[in-house]
Amino acid sequence: MEWFKNANYDFLKIRRIAMAISAAVILAGLISLVFRGGPNYSIDFRGGISVQLRFQNPVTEGEVRSAVSGIGLGDAEIKRISELGGESDILIQFKKTAVSGDRVEEIKAAVTQAIPGNPFDVRQVETIGPKIGSELRGKAILASLIALAGILIYVSVRFEFLFSLAAVLALFHDVLVTLGIFSILGKEISLTIVAALLTIIGYSINDTIVIFDRIRENLKRMRTKRLEEIINTSINQTLSRTIVTNLTVFLVLWILFIFGGTVIRDFSLALLIGSFAGTYSTVYIASPVLVEWNARAERLQKRKKK
Repeated sequence: MEWFKNANYDFLKIRRIAMAISAAVILAGLISLVFRGGPNYSIDFRGGISVQLRFQNPVTEGEVRSAVSGIGLGDAEIKRISELGGESDILIQFKKTAVSGDRVEEIKAAVTQAIPGNPFDVRQVETIGPKIGSELRGKAILASLIALAGILIYVSVRFEFLFSLAAVLALFHDVLVTLGIFSILGKEISLTIVAALLTIIGYSINDTIVIFDRIRENLKRMRTKRLEEIINTSINQTLSRTIVTNLTVFLVLWILFIFGGTVIRDFSLALLIGSFAGTYSTVYIASPVLVEWNARAERLQKRKKK
């Protein structure tokens, strides 16, 4: 199925406006990260205790917060988790807390005493020490850097270094946009979100490789044309594939985001933001980098001749 058979849009005409918009979004995200003191790490990376409770009768987050506020574990983060079956659980999290079985028993005893006559089941208990959380954070960063380095090497071998540099810059754009929007929205960065970021990197580079491959083919066929025109033609030739592929991905992610429940909502949101940013960056980050770099090289060559 080809929706845009004879497409002839001048995508690169507004490349500098598009790049300015990206810069503004990334800057807003970085400012948010600075004001918040860095990413809002979950207990996966900070360490702490997470207890998920299911009450027999409805209960508010305020009641649960009041119940655990006086047990000396610090400020609690209370969340309501809704599931597909209609059940609603309460998630209690204490970050940077010394982990032990006694701590969990303290939480259960405090809730039982403060909310009598409303039995509850402990659905899940997660305990992570601060040292393990720190190690996980370091490994998550290392995994992301290894993925980017591997992509840089792969694209350099398959195409050339300039193409790989443009692709990796686009991937940095996608990750920074996703992290920035998560910071603005006050969302937590957990191991699940790191998995989403690595998925975004793989998804985005796939779209970029398809267009770069067409650019490489057209560089041989259209030797007399300017690079900007060749890249525009390549984007238009792959436009139908890009729209169809990304539309199906967006539909699936929207369904997961709306109907998947609270547990995977942030994961779905990260993929939604990242997949959109990845499609955008292929056209308006990776491709313009090739054009701007080539224009810079031509200017330097003219100066040398003079």
